[in-house]
Amino acid sequence: MTTGQTRKPLTELDPAALDARIQQLEARHQQLQARKLKLDLTRGKPATEQLDLSNDLDGILKGDYRLADGSDARNYGGLRGIPEARQLGAELLGTRAEVVMAGGNSSLTLMYQIVTTALNNGLWGPGSSWRASTGGKPVRFLCPAPGYDRHFAICEALGIEMIPVDIGPDGPDVAQLTELVSADPTIKGIWCVPKYANPTGCTYSDEVVRGLAALPKSAGEHFLVLWDNAYAVHHLQSPGDELSDLMAAAEAAGTADQVVMFSSTSKITFAGAGVAFLASSENVLKQFERQLGFATIGPDKVNQLRHVRFLSGRIDEHMRQHAELVKPKFDAVLAQLQSDLAGLDIASWTEPRGGYFISFDCRPGLAREIVRLAGEAGVTLTPAGATWPYGKDPQDSNIRLAPTFPSLSDVEAATEVFTLCVELASARQLRAG
Repeated sequence: MTTGQTRKPLTELDPAALDARIQQLEARHQQLQARKLKLDLTRGKPATEQLDLSNDLDGILKGDYRLADGSDARNYGGLRGIPEARQLGAELLGTRAEVVMAGGNSSLTLMYQIVTTALNNGLWGPGSSWRASTGGKPVRFLCPAPGYDRHFAICEALGIEMIPVDIGPDGPDVAQLTELVSADPTIKGIWCVPKYANPTGCTYSDEVVRGLAALPKSAGEHFLVLWDNAYAVHHLQSPGDELSDLMAAAEAAGTADQVVMFSSTSKITFAGAGVAFLASSENVLKQFERQLGFATIGPDKVNQLRHVRFLSGRIDEHMRQHAELVKPKFDAVLAQLQSDLAGLDIASWTEPRGGYFISFDCRPGLAREIVRLAGEAGVTLTPAGATWPYGKDPQDSNIRLAPTFPSLSDVEAATEVFTLCVELASARQLRAG
């Protein structure tokens, strides 16, 4: 987290000085409302310019649909995806192609399917479903928070109870996790975004990766580490962070059946027309493939082949082009935060080395008010609480900023509004005592 020390803290102002500052901020807030801005920093979507980097996907096959083994990508079959795409997924996930399945465009779909299969059918053979193994008690998950709201939505939709756990600059606290799973056999999984985490931007340390690989040994039967490596190659600067291979660590610990890894090209090529990947042990892949076979004969192998032809051997260069577009927006947000809030003793924020988000922490009890004030001034932010299970941030202090989609000028304008709202809400709270 970054905090500045260049201005007198608001906490040191006397009541008269606070009143004067509040009047200034309120006048500026009214001016911004009169401008009728319509700016949006809600979701981590790629901008049009980023999508344009992949326009050569269209027509890249030039009528050649043959795979390396001579088969035709246009036909049925191949639930695990084409071999070339599985190799591409292995590159993104930092593991081996043999343990990878290539699917459709959405890794979130694969996550939902894995969780529902484990919950209702089991991923480890007959009688291994979570519902069967908890004796009728609710299944529970560990959820590092602040974290990814769509992970939490899957749990909530399926009736899985969520337990927030701490996350620091190196990842979740493995000692805390071990204590929790050892005491409660109904805890069946943990969500992880291990590289440039959503929203904190942290990358899990080697020690944390080894600890998570060993965690199933302390947990009840059929515990799963769900490893959503969505930002594996989304560096903002070079060299990017390194992340240990969880699969290798799990194989060494004898827990490979309790690890499922995910990634996709959704923020690499076309967000709505990419390729998603899943990796796990052969045992789990067989069980999942069996259930998947009831719903589909195979993925879009033509799209998989398009991505192989487009990305093979050039992922690093392609992502460097993404960084050239995205980094100036992050730099603009961070510069504005530093300029307007540093030294006021009212907030802290992350300076991510990659990914799509900046995690911002205000004074407790103010996140919802800041989001409301920003909305009045024409800036839509991710709802306060979204980064916590059930949308309930116990401190009401975390706000996720997503600067990738708007133009640079809109990012600058939106951040100016945001910092004003942070200071106004903070000054009012301090004045109220």
